[in-house]
Amino acid sequence: MTKNSNELDPYIERKAFDETKGGVKGLVDAKITEVPRIFHIPQDTLTDKKPSASVLDLEIPTIDFASVHVDTASREAVVEKVKYAAEKWGFFQVVNHGVPLNVLEEIKDGVRRFHEEDPEVKKRYFSRDIANKNFVYNSNFDLYSPSPSVNWRDTFQCYIAPDPPTPEELPVTCRDAMFEYSKHVLSLGGLLLELLSEALGLNSEILKSMDCLKNLLMVCHYYPPCPQPDLTLGISKHSDTSFLTVLLQDNIGGLQVLHQDSWVDVAPLPGALIINIGDFLQLITNDKFVSVEHRVLANRQGPRISVASFFSSSKGPDSTVYGPMKELVSENNPPKYRDITLKEYTEGFIEKGLDGTSHLLNFRI
Repeated sequence: MTKNSNELDPYIERKAFDETKGGVKGLVDAKITEVPRIFHIPQDTLTDKKPSASVLDLEIPTIDFASVHVDTASREAVVEKVKYAAEKWGFFQVVNHGVPLNVLEEIKDGVRRFHEEDPEVKKRYFSRDIANKNFVYNSNFDLYSPSPSVNWRDTFQCYIAPDPPTPEELPVTCRDAMFEYSKHVLSLGGLLLELLSEALGLNSEILKSMDCLKNLLMVCHYYPPCPQPDLTLGISKHSDTSFLTVLLQDNIGGLQVLHQDSWVDVAPLPGALIINIGDFLQLITNDKFVSVEHRVLANRQGPRISVASFFSSSKGPDSTVYGPMKELVSENNPPKYRDITLKEYTEGFIEKGLDGTSHLLNFRI
C-alpha cells in the first residue's frame, strides 16, 4: 500500500529535519511561513494556551536573598518563604542572589552567539551522544521518542560538574561565559540546598551531603521567532528530573507553570533567577516539596534565550540509590516512592520523551 502524500510519517519527517543539522533556526533562516507538520501539537492541547481568568492575578513567589547572611532572624524569614514556595508552588524567583548582572547578560549573549554562528561551525558540535561528549548541540533531545510533536527550539548542553570540560571542548563564542556563569550557579546551588534543608527542619548540610549538588548540567535553549505560534510549543509540558533547577530567562516570556490546574505565566523579572524543585527532590522529601509541570509557549517575537542549570542530572553510571529520606518518613507518613538510582530514572525519562505524562508517578508505591 503506498502512502498518501497527505499522510504523515513522523519518523521520516523528523529524520529529514534532524539530518539538516540546522535545527529550527535553519527553518527560520530559510524564511518558512508555515510551521512544518511535525511541530504541530495535538488539538486538545491548543485550547489551554491562555491562563484562565481566575489565575490572572497569580504569580510565582519572588524571594529577596539580600538578608540571608545578615542574622539568624533574617535567614529564618527567607527560609519560611522558600518553604512556602517549595511546598505550594515548586517554583520561585530570587533577586539579590549574588550572581552579577553582567554575568547574566554575558551568558545570554554567549548562547545567542553560538546559535547564530555560521551553520557549518555549529554542525561540528551536532550530536545526539550526550553520554560520551561533554558539549553537544541539537534540536529536541527526544526527537525520536514517542513525543506527540517536535518543539520549536534548538539547544546546546554541557556537563560542567563534577568533571568540567576543557576550554578546547567548548565553542569560543560562549566558552568564557559558560565557565564564569557556572561558577556562580554552583555557589548559589549550595546556598539554595542549605535553605531547602532548613525548610525541611533538618541540618543545613543534609541535602549537600546526599550529593544533590554533585552533577551540574547546563542546557542552553534558543527559541527562534515562530510564524504560527498557536500551532506549536517551545517546550511541551514536563517536570524536571533534577533535584533542583536554576533557570535564567530573557525578557521575552513564554514560560508557564501549572498551578491548581491552571497555567500561570512566569513574567520575566530583570536580574532574577527562577528556581524550581525537580522530581528527585520531590521523591526524597516524600512529596513535601513539589516538582511542578511547566512549559514554554512559542512566540512571534524572538529569539528567546534561556539557560537551565540542572543539579544532579547524572551523566555516568551513578549507582547511588535514592528514596524518601529516613528523617521525613514515619508510621504516619510512610514512604510514597520506591528506591531508585538517578541513572535508571533519567534513562527512562529520556526514552519516554516529553509526552505530557509524569515520569515520577511510575515510582510511586
